[in-house]
Amino acid sequence: MTTHDCIVVTTTHDAEDQARGLAAAVVRERLAACAQVYRVGSVYWWEGEVREADEWRIDFKTRAELAAPLEAFITEHHGYDTPEVVGVPLVTGSAPYLDWVRAETARGPATAAHR
Repeated sequence: MTTHDCIVVTTTHDAEDQARGLAAAVVRERLAACAQVYRVGSVYWWEGEVREADEWRIDFKTRAELAAPLEAFITEHHGYDTPEVVGVPLVTGSAPYLDWVRAETARGPATAAHR
């Protein structure tokens, strides 16, 4: 099964309500078929020092061709100066689930120009 057209895009946020709001906005825009929000502990370099923080990670399931508009949407609606936006290609996955991801992300305004 070919799945390289589907990806998971990840970002984090420092507030649960804002993470959930961003997740819902992305799904409403059909830039992702779904988003999972969960708490993580992060350790990272920032402004010359190692910091630790609890954050809320958001994993978006989408099509690879939506990576750029999804990144632009996240960047525009995110409160961080440098939000994490990384995409990972799916190597394998269940065909019915990936078909659902493709179908749900092919219906919205983000893809209207591609029809």
